[in-house]
Amino acid sequence: MTGVSSAVVVNATAPANDPSFDNVWDELVWRGLVQVSTDAGELRALLGGEPITFYCGFDPTAPSLHLGNLVQLLTMRRLQLAGHRPLGLVGGSTGLIGDPRPSSERTLNTKETVAEWVGYLRAQVERFLSFDGDNAARIVNNLDWTAPLSAIDFLREIGKHYRVGKMLSKDAVSARLNSEAGISYTEFSYQILQGLDYLELHRTYGCVLQTGGSDQWGNLTSGVDLIHYVEHTPVHAIGTPLITNSDGTKFGKSEGNAIWLDAAMCSPYRMYQFWLNTDDADVISRLKIFTFLSRAEIEQFERLVEAEPFRRAAQRRLAEEVTAIVHGEDATASVIAASEALFGQGDLHTLDADTLAHALRELPHAEMDRGASVVQALVETGLVASLSEARRAITQGGVSLDGVRVGDDAATVAGSLPGGVSVLRRGKKTLAGVFVR
Repeated sequence: MTGVSSAVVVNATAPANDPSFDNVWDELVWRGLVQVSTDAGELRALLGGEPITFYCGFDPTAPSLHLGNLVQLLTMRRLQLAGHRPLGLVGGSTGLIGDPRPSSERTLNTKETVAEWVGYLRAQVERFLSFDGDNAARIVNNLDWTAPLSAIDFLREIGKHYRVGKMLSKDAVSARLNSEAGISYTEFSYQILQGLDYLELHRTYGCVLQTGGSDQWGNLTSGVDLIHYVEHTPVHAIGTPLITNSDGTKFGKSEGNAIWLDAAMCSPYRMYQFWLNTDDADVISRLKIFTFLSRAEIEQFERLVEAEPFRRAAQRRLAEEVTAIVHGEDATASVIAASEALFGQGDLHTLDADTLAHALRELPHAEMDRGASVVQALVETGLVASLSEARRAITQGGVSLDGVRVGDDAATVAGSLPGGVSVLRRGKKTLAGVFVR
């Protein structure tokens, strides 16, 4: 069973919004966080005035949130730092249905699974918001107002305000209609459920803004339109851009695996390395979206990327900032120490055992019995292709074990590092881990 990673809870000491912006709307635009929205002039006035209540929803379609969700969480935090009141909605009901994907029908999870995942996601959302002060955050679950609603009441009170023609025009729906998979009525009704959420939060809390990914724009405007029809009042929505890499590849994927916010599903070390490997062409936009660094600081890093890209100063700062936001400063310090020690800038023996183990699992690695030969370990981890090549590498002085050069091809693996592991190095930069049984 996955658990929720521990991380620092946002509080009064958390970083503030950039003081060079008089209006948080201007900051959102500068950071590239507005792909589409309702009337920009009205939104700027709204966000520059008295505190408003806004919301963002997160469906429990997995036991953890991921980097795409992090965009929304940090956007919520920026709005809260500007004085506005956040509602974090965890979709106990919409998670039972599933937002339509452009490709195929979702597999429906059991009610028990969804309820369990609601708890995980709620705890994750809570870590990014403050629950103190005049603009304290609130967490809500749409199952609370959806479950008591009968099908007849839902159709009479909500469904009557929707026109099928307009529903069919939504991007995700039209994509599915034109595919072999088609779309079920279950997923077709998702936009009505999301519209109901906005109406309920507007009536109960005076919510006048919803944020979400731009791929959700049809669902976002579903609520805007419903409130207009039912309450005869304007409300707003902001769609943030879908983040892609400069080469057009999908952001947040590493060898096909999503970068999750739960440490049990994606270790802090892996999170740190993911950001550290950001391409020069992407790093400044990532600093804008995923950190609270000021415009002046980010512009300084932009100059450094242009003048001294080999130093990768922007990537290191990005990795440090985001890992600290997600997993806390202590975990970040541990992974930085592990990263430096693995590449010869620290003592391997002083590292935290769990962090070291996570780091080694990101490298080529093997499980071996205590006393196994270093020669065999070199082959098992893939650092060399054969036993003869392993012996030759040792003879030439190009192999080290746990930071000490191996001078004898009869040397054995002892697992002398914290947690009973060893680190093999061939040459200066080729590393592997050995987990000693």
